[in-house]
Amino acid sequence: MIDSPSPYLRFSAEEWSELRAFTPLSLSESDLERIRGINVELSLDEVATIYLPLSRLLNLHVGASQELYRASDTFLGRLPAKVPFIIGVAGSVAVGKSTTARVLQALLKRWPDHPRVDLITTDGFLYPNAILEERNLMQRKGFPESYDRRRLLKFISDIKSGLPEVSAPIYSHLTYDIIPDQELVVRQPDIVILEGLNVLQTGTVDEANPAFVSDYFDFSIYVHAEVEDVRQWYVERFFTLRETAFRDENSFFHRFASLTDDEATETATNIWTSINELNLVENILPTRSRANLILHKGENHKVTDVELRRL
Repeated sequence: MIDSPSPYLRFSAEEWSELRAFTPLSLSESDLERIRGINVELSLDEVATIYLPLSRLLNLHVGASQELYRASDTFLGRLPAKVPFIIGVAGSVAVGKSTTARVLQALLKRWPDHPRVDLITTDGFLYPNAILEERNLMQRKGFPESYDRRRLLKFISDIKSGLPEVSAPIYSHLTYDIIPDQELVVRQPDIVILEGLNVLQTGTVDEANPAFVSDYFDFSIYVHAEVEDVRQWYVERFFTLRETAFRDENSFFHRFASLTDDEATETATNIWTSINELNLVENILPTRSRANLILHKGENHKVTDVELRRL
């Protein structure tokens, strides 16, 4: 453990793995195959080394949070109310945050005290393409202004308030747009994992409701890697999608399926540089210091270090 003047305690992967204690590995290779993202290298060894200790830490936080809410209810003289524990997962496009969120969901729902764990992505809160085109924001998709932040804030506020049902829009990565007349319904889960690019961002305060989405988080995680590594992972993912999803005629990116290798490299690099890297540097990376925990990835996609904010 590196203990230097910093808001964080830093652990190597080996040091972090020791904090697993006796937490059993509850995932199989077939489970991992369903969870693993495109071009993301993730092994059961890494799950045991990195994610089991993290699930143990989160389980302890959930228990402490439940006790605190029970104490408040006792003080107020009311029956205990179910208050979901909310985890935010942030990071760049192609850094592997979606895989991180899915692994945590799979592990946390296997703990006995909180079997219902819902995973929500902020993609569903992007404005529909028609609105983005009307506002000349299609080339800024993924930037803070491309999201319906007011609706996202109400969604997370309603969940934290314990409403019986809360609905979220559904996004299609195939059509690259919100699916009309479909919604995801969340029914009082024990834990909610909210995964997205800008979930830790503060941004401009809405005078009518000055809260931020991250105000409702009980714990937050930032998945970090060097920009050069994420750029390479993005290009590699583009190549994989060119051979798979892009070949679907209904895909928004079907036109890229016929690109040569050189054309695909140039196209992916241009998209990354002009949109995703710009968003990362301007909006996403500056929020890293707001996270409770930072997962540092090396060039092989494996977590090399973990930073845990001091309490």
